[in-house]
Amino acid sequence: MALDLMKDARIRIFIGHYGSGKTEFAVNYAMKLSRQTEGVSICDLDIVNPYFRSREKAEMLEANGIEVISGARGHNINLDVPMVSAGVLAPIQNEQRQVVLDVGGDAVGARVLARFAAYFKPGAYDMFFVLNANRKETQDVQGVLSHIRKIEDTVGAKVTGLINNTHLLRETDINEVLKGQQLANDVSKASGIPIRYISALEKVTRQLPNDLEGEIFPIEMYMREAWM
Repeated sequence: MALDLMKDARIRIFIGHYGSGKTEFAVNYAMKLSRQTEGVSICDLDIVNPYFRSREKAEMLEANGIEVISGARGHNINLDVPMVSAGVLAPIQNEQRQVVLDVGGDAVGARVLARFAAYFKPGAYDMFFVLNANRKETQDVQGVLSHIRKIEDTVGAKVTGLINNTHLLRETDINEVLKGQQLANDVSKASGIPIRYISALEKVTRQLPNDLEGEIFPIEMYMREAWM
């Protein structure tokens, strides 16, 4: 069954620990969304990590009709200034825009969202926690829940969905994804947060069973060149 991303709330927020693959997923999500509708904006709100930001793929994203909003000084990744563009507010306020917010990896990075908290009303947004069970801080239920709670407290909004994005880059196999799925299941049971997507390279998603909780979301590796 084809993914229907229009069922998600208009404002989609992607958070997750460093190395979770959050930005890769956000870029893939924006690309798939742009094939389903017009008026997609992706906002790079990662003011903490200077590497693998969605703004690095601005040319590709814009070529696919996606508006890219990054730092206050534009997409120039050589200017590592922790400033958020005032332009972020425009697509958030404009109910005709479909919004993807790519946010920094922890509670500190999530502080940038607090200024927009008034727009994060129930039903108006989805905040997805991207989970990679191979990251030290999110290898068990308590680690994941602690990370989620700190971000929720900082943002003033609740996480609405989990994304199992457990991976070892191009070495990922079905066992890695299923390991992450078990952790995601345990987190979901403990928190009541549903698993919304299971993300992996397409060659791996073809091997996954069909009875897993969450929709299977094949991704491409846009953020890493073939040699990385």
